[in-house]
Amino acid sequence: MTKYRNPPIPQGRGRQPLATEVVSPLQRAMTAHQSGRLSEAETLYRDFLRKSPHHPNALHFLGVLLAQRGDVIGASDLFRRASKAEPMNALFHSLLGKALLSLNRHAEALPAYEAAIKLNPTFVEALYGRGVALLGLKRLSEGIENFDTVLRLQPANLDALYNRATASLQLGKYAEALTGFDAILGKKRDHAEALNNRGTALRKLNRSAEALESYDRALQIRPRHIPILINRATVLQDMGRMNEALETDDLILSLAPDAPDALYNRADTLRELKRYDEAAVTLERLRNKDPKYSYALGHLMHAYLSTCEWSKESELASALINGIANDEPCLMPFLSLVHLESPEAQLRCARNYVSNKYPVAPEPLWQGERFTHAKIRVAYLSADFHNHATAYLMAELFEIHDRQKFEISAISFGPDGDGQMRSRLLDAFDVFDDVRTRSDLDVARLLREREIDIAIDLKGFTGGCRPGILSHRPAPIQVNFLGYPGTTGAGYIDYIIADNELIPASDERYYSEQVVRLPDSYQVNDRQRSVSSDLPKRSEVGLPESGFVFCCFNNNYKIRPAMFAIWMRLLTRVEGSVLWLLEDNPAARKHLTAAAVEHGIAPERLVFASRLPLDAHLARHALADLFLDTLPCNAHTTASDALWAGLPVLTCTGNTFASRVAASVIKSADLAELVTHTPDEYESLAYKLATSPQLLADVRNRLSHNRHTCPLFDTERYRTNLEAAYERMWRRYQEGLPPMGFSILAADQQ
Repeated sequence: MTKYRNPPIPQGRGRQPLATEVVSPLQRAMTAHQSGRLSEAETLYRDFLRKSPHHPNALHFLGVLLAQRGDVIGASDLFRRASKAEPMNALFHSLLGKALLSLNRHAEALPAYEAAIKLNPTFVEALYGRGVALLGLKRLSEGIENFDTVLRLQPANLDALYNRATASLQLGKYAEALTGFDAILGKKRDHAEALNNRGTALRKLNRSAEALESYDRALQIRPRHIPILINRATVLQDMGRMNEALETDDLILSLAPDAPDALYNRADTLRELKRYDEAAVTLERLRNKDPKYSYALGHLMHAYLSTCEWSKESELASALINGIANDEPCLMPFLSLVHLESPEAQLRCARNYVSNKYPVAPEPLWQGERFTHAKIRVAYLSADFHNHATAYLMAELFEIHDRQKFEISAISFGPDGDGQMRSRLLDAFDVFDDVRTRSDLDVARLLREREIDIAIDLKGFTGGCRPGILSHRPAPIQVNFLGYPGTTGAGYIDYIIADNELIPASDERYYSEQVVRLPDSYQVNDRQRSVSSDLPKRSEVGLPESGFVFCCFNNNYKIRPAMFAIWMRLLTRVEGSVLWLLEDNPAARKHLTAAAVEHGIAPERLVFASRLPLDAHLARHALADLFLDTLPCNAHTTASDALWAGLPVLTCTGNTFASRVAASVIKSADLAELVTHTPDEYESLAYKLATSPQLLADVRNRLSHNRHTCPLFDTERYRTNLEAAYERMWRRYQEGLPPMGFSILAADQQ
């Protein structure tokens, strides 16, 4: 962010004496000062002050001289003495404020400027300086009001316009900030800082193409300006133009090889390109340069685990645990869910992140009103209303919600998409709002204007999330649901939807939300997910014609060495078996193959599957015999995909929400015997299933028979339970009661 511009210190001007006049010592000092003979002038000023130590003008002019020479501390002392010697002089108070601002002593500068303004309410320099002090103290709204006063007195004051717009940008008032920067550029087309910040306002409004144009215009004026280049790389990444973003990152690092922000952004771009091994190298550079750079350590851990390079896992995990214990910003909450096994550490990580990034807004939009509508108004907030795992799970639920009781809205801040799923979702909601180009505050205001009763965040801290919307408390009931398998740590999220498997009563203390338990699995499923009828042959996907096929289509970063060792022992014990894995990136394939060899397994017994469209991906599950789950982060949608395709899933439960999801899903599919609780039990059952054809056939047959009747895939049953939960939340709110956790009983228990 461009720094605020400080007001210039007014220069002292003395009248030149006539030749016939007697020249006083102070006049001689002023003449030397005006002539640029600063050393001589300083000596003369000091000589004069030794005889008249409280002379206000001498104190004032010597202060100006010291400020010119860079001695701002000395200048501030002299201006303070001058203001005490002549307390009714507004200029002296203003100069003191300016000097203190130069020392970043904003809290001391503010009363100095206010003293000047009290004496002269139209003193523009003092008003401007007061605004800068307020911004430095993060009192942004007051700063904006102050600059409005400046602009009423001097409408063409570009610095005031710039600072006002910059403060609006910091407050998240992106449209207002954009108007301000455009006003500046209407007066000064080559204002590089305004173009840069204009680009950021446009980026925050998701107007990425215009943002890029603004950054490029700024770079025409300041071609090698690193902050602008960093912003350019960021917006290119937003636009999915990763290779161009990487080129810009590399340009930045050619200019400043150790620039921490550029190193971090380069690593982020490489991660998006799935070049995790290169990202790790860049993050190691950053770690050497700035070991405490926010969230870099967690990204380094994730980069290594994404390539299945496990040699540094223990060291990094220990550093992360220590960092979280000290409330250091070292790990993003989502990464804590997949890499940490402590629910307490996950909560602490989330709370720290929220307090830094998405704190509760000081003025909530919902002030305790009780809305009275004919229907309960429910809004789902997501970036995933297109071809995405969340949409694949939820589409049917959106379609079958009880319209006699509920009005269902979509608040979409993700990509538009033009596929079949997007069209289906557009038809599924009563109201569908595409809010990509609106700020968090504007979206929150939309929810409040609509008098939404229940706002449901489907993202948490996953990609494309916007927690800032609900931080403004636009709705009386705010819920964390489905997309994020853990606590948000946010005091403005009232409930989390779970089930009896996911959050034991003893673990509720690790959740900032009140826990609502559904009777079956928390995970909803769409019975209309199609499985391609085009079943490939084993040879077409690289599998041997015969032999047992263990598979795991979880993301590579979920594979950990302890679980991998179990898989290798299974391959050793089950003759002719293979392990079928998702190929996420070449480095992971290389490391997994090398790890297999270290376990004595031939490389060809690991088979890698490329990503496919969902219907084709589901179809190929038929070629596998048993899905082996991961720990400490389970299969989630991946587990229900396998079960829907008819493939049994074996899991082992852990200590966190994310490590119990597969157990929740499997039990809801009426296959509880496939849920184990220790690694030994997991390995033993996997071997038994792989070597007992009839036992596995019985499991598969039961799954096939129950697929359309088990709770996991009974979307109508799920809808009934979820809506009962919504109604209970709504009743508590209508009765003026605070949120409180509860459980919904199954229909046969009511």
